[in-house]
Amino acid sequence: MTHSAVDVIAAKRDGHRLSDAQIDWVVAAYTRGDVADEQMSALAMAILLNGMDDAETARWTLAMIESGERLALPDVGRPLVDKHSTGGVGDKLTLPLAPLVAACGAAVPQLSGRGLGHTGGTLDKLEAIPGWRAELSTEEIAAQLAEVGAVVCATTPALAPADRRLYALRDVTGTVPSIPLIASSIMSKKIAEGTDGLVLDVKVGSGAFMRTREAAQELARRMVAIGAAEGLPTRALLTDMSVPLGRAVGNALEVAEAVEVLRGGGPPDVVELTLALAHAMLGLAGIDPEADVDPAEVLASGRAFEVWERMIAAQGGDPGAPLPTAAHVETVDAPASGVLTRLDALAVGTAAWRLGAGRARKEHPVQAAAGVRLLAGIGDEVRAGEPLLELHTDTPDAVPGARAALDDGLAIGDEPAERGPLLLDEVRA
Repeated sequence: MTHSAVDVIAAKRDGHRLSDAQIDWVVAAYTRGDVADEQMSALAMAILLNGMDDAETARWTLAMIESGERLALPDVGRPLVDKHSTGGVGDKLTLPLAPLVAACGAAVPQLSGRGLGHTGGTLDKLEAIPGWRAELSTEEIAAQLAEVGAVVCATTPALAPADRRLYALRDVTGTVPSIPLIASSIMSKKIAEGTDGLVLDVKVGSGAFMRTREAAQELARRMVAIGAAEGLPTRALLTDMSVPLGRAVGNALEVAEAVEVLRGGGPPDVVELTLALAHAMLGLAGIDPEADVDPAEVLASGRAFEVWERMIAAQGGDPGAPLPTAAHVETVDAPASGVLTRLDALAVGTAAWRLGAGRARKEHPVQAAAGVRLLAGIGDEVRAGEPLLELHTDTPDAVPGARAALDDGLAIGDEPAERGPLLLDEVRA
């Protein structure tokens, strides 16, 4: 059957369901360049406005997988399990989580990305470590999984190339918020990666792409359904992102905090979510986190830190080297005495981005040392004139913009306050 881009666009524009044949054709044709960017832009906007049902979304995901290769990892002697986060402020969980799960007996093939906007990217964080490299061949990934049990690296170009083209297009056409397109983008790469199980950390709140619990639940449900359709056991945890995670936001700052966690310390919220995700991942890997191994004990023992050192060294990094430090540090002081009642994740993330920790476009560089260090948390008593935050940057001219981003993000009151729960919900097939 012959298809045309105009017919596919018109079908979705008018609220019709796209057939499997239409989806297969348009994704393949766009990947090889037969469908123009302006045509795919129109289709993406039609999908944003009129949606796709579960069957359409699953088929769209499969078409993006089939646009490239699947990562054929050999048997590495352990079950493969991965985790994906929808992105947040101070979300450095992959750094302690991958070596922890590996130390508990599973293998973690974590193919990650770089940050865009106020949400940090895992690769940007790790590239703050001297010598560490993100680009690995399939053979290197397999060897590291067998020898170390964990690898965090860039996705290979052959995996879901249609998604790479479409993601860039959505970014400049205002179609990023489409839940079916978000779900298929994430799941196409994860399914093509070849893991045996997948845990999703779906962030909810001001610092997340999903601002409401309802939207996050719908995204989680869609992704779990796609996993089920493709035979990939998938679980999703909904976690709070109204407040930054931990006390460090920025690449080198977050690496340092992750190392604290791996050494048995670190902020309680980072430890709590690391352990919650480890329990979920081990469960999908067939390892009982109650009877077989205790992730909390493994973390406290230092065994996960040993895997971290080996993981970093295997990719050319020096785990003992000093991390970059910013040339310029300023504090944001408390304007009044009382209790810190508001510490908005989006405000802090935007400040870190303006200081140089993030990028506005994928091709822009980031500053390894830039970011925000939180000196107080929700519910802490503060005094007027005492530092609340530190602003780290190599470009002092960026500080006024960072301060402006924080104007409405901090509040001090008289009543007691505490952070709400971190774990909000769970979605299973």
